[in-house]
Amino acid sequence: MMRAMAVTVSNRASAGVYADKSGPVLVEMLEDLGCQVDGPVVIPDGEPVAGVLRDAVEAGYDVVVTTGGTGLTPSDQTPEMTRGVIEREIPGIAEAIRLEGREQVPAAILSRGLAGVAGRTLIVNLPGSTGGVRDGMTVLGRVLAHAVDQIGGADHPRATAP
Repeated sequence: MMRAMAVTVSNRASAGVYADKSGPVLVEMLEDLGCQVDGPVVIPDGEPVAGVLRDAVEAGYDVVVTTGGTGLTPSDQTPEMTRGVIEREIPGIAEAIRLEGREQVPAAILSRGLAGVAGRTLIVNLPGSTGGVRDGMTVLGRVLAHAVDQIGGADHPRATAP
């Protein structure tokens, strides 16, 4: 079973201004993929993001998925904090996530979320909306088990000859 951490990045939700809505959706979707999930951990944007990501890598999580902090406002710093933690970027995941919802929500392409590997942990940033989480997890769900296997050192599956 994959160990996952769900992280909501929101200055207002972490301050109690409003309830976190995207984090519970993220947890549910990770559980539906068979993950054992901790969270959602709700934190403000900025340095706390890097701290939670580093702690999760050290704790040996297979995957950490964040929601929020990927937009264009000056306070949206999640991609920058993530970039400081990951060792190898996986641009195809982030690109596919941006493209998944663009037909219904053209602004989906404005998300600056990243995906990458730190140690043996896959880290993926999703937008901070329930729709963005659903679209992002639809994409991630298609490749999550394979990505985690590969990060753990598994070989590529090979077709058997008839």
